[in-house]
Amino acid sequence: MSATIRACLVLLLFGLPFSDSWAGEYEDTIKVFTNAGESGNFFGKSYGYAVFPTIGKGGIGIGGAHGSGKVYENGKYTGDTSMTQVTIGFQLGGQAYSQIIFFEDKRAFNEFTSGNFEFGAQASAVAITAGASAGASTTGSSAGASGGKNDATTVGSYSKGMAVFTVAKGGLMYEASIGGQKYNYTPKK
Repeated sequence: MSATIRACLVLLLFGLPFSDSWAGEYEDTIKVFTNAGESGNFFGKSYGYAVFPTIGKGGIGIGGAHGSGKVYENGKYTGDTSMTQVTIGFQLGGQAYSQIIFFEDKRAFNEFTSGNFEFGAQASAVAITAGASAGASTTGSSAGASGGKNDATTVGSYSKGMAVFTVAKGGLMYEASIGGQKYNYTPKK
């Protein structure tokens, strides 16, 4: 990881508030998505999901993002996941957001937990308490919008077995970039 990316991520992490309770952070994030419009309906009809309470993102020309999460199958915790992203293009700033990925069926769940899963090209724009994002990849596309964790709303549907929702937590980032997200999965012991 380049020095520029590391510096941006360090500055971003120091500037963001974090919860005192990591375990409670997962429940709180799930509650936000449960109460955020259409994403709440996905809990009852999905095979599983991966939840990331906080993903930090920063960039100046070259950007990066990282976050850790938990994966659930039929409502039961099955393992840990992490997301790493590298982007190149016009970008400046830093942001934090929560993300949830719903798996429509066992096939989509297995694809994600295979340990070698990636989302491809994307574009996004996020303001301090409101956000909008859209993505397109080799595995499909998605879009969503939010007004922040206390007034979030979502709109979306499954694309190739997965639905992705984000809620802005804070920060300001201008971006027109190309990159990809890579996910790693470790089963619980």
